[in-house]
Amino acid sequence: MPAIGNDGAMRILLTNDDGIDSVGLHVLARAMRPFGDVVIAAPDREFSGAGAALGALHLMQPEVHRVHVDGIAEAWSVTGPPALCVMFSRLGAFGEPFDLVVSGINPGANVGRSVYHSGTVGAALTARNGRVSGIAVSQAVAGFGVEGQGWDEMLVGQKWESAATVAASFVDGFIRNMPVEPVVVNINVPNKDIADIKGWKSARLGHEPPRRMSTARLEPKVGHEGTFHVRMAWGEAAELPIDTDGGMVENDFVSVSYLGPILNIDRDDVLDAERSLTKLIADAR
Repeated sequence: MPAIGNDGAMRILLTNDDGIDSVGLHVLARAMRPFGDVVIAAPDREFSGAGAALGALHLMQPEVHRVHVDGIAEAWSVTGPPALCVMFSRLGAFGEPFDLVVSGINPGANVGRSVYHSGTVGAALTARNGRVSGIAVSQAVAGFGVEGQGWDEMLVGQKWESAATVAASFVDGFIRNMPVEPVVVNINVPNKDIADIKGWKSARLGHEPPRRMSTARLEPKVGHEGTFHVRMAWGEAAELPIDTDGGMVENDFVSVSYLGPILNIDRDDVLDAERSLTKLIADAR
């Protein structure tokens, strides 16, 4: 069961991968206030695509800085990725243990293979590693969004309040009957007004994101021999199966997915590789 704080209130950690100044983070944090004591610990800058990385701590020598976020009593910026923010919270850097980690709102749907690279989802995975449930909240970017990321110029019409309202509704029910074993929930919300969202569905994890990078080529950097810019291009928006997380969001449904842990599996098709290891070790003796 969750470890409720000394004052009896649930403690909720808010983080993201877009940085402490993200509008989506602030809107989501304020939407969580009715459910307990909210503390923000988020990266000091953009860390999209960081996954569950902690970074090279001996080189980073991370720092934590107090910051002001309207409506939130305690907020910190961390010179490191979102998973590190969550790990620091588990180690007590921000006070008593947390009962729930909520990550987002990410501009860009984290569906399909994007979950492997998403710092938003990585924070929730790291929470579960620390025996705390994590909820990742992302929102589609209307008309554009590549590999789970939205470009700044595309976010002018982002309907942050819709995603925050959906997240608050889910959390309201979630904390009424908290799971005994921690879970990772991946919520993706269409960029629509609540009245225009068709509903929600439990989604299977697809493979493709709504739009993917299609090519990467090296372009010489003028005046720097042996150095190249990487010029990336992306494909057209994909038509995704309706029963997948991405397909649901593209069809104006909220998708809710529960992500399992990485587990060992038995494979009979790698026996030759295993025999090679056995021979290597035997020959070395």
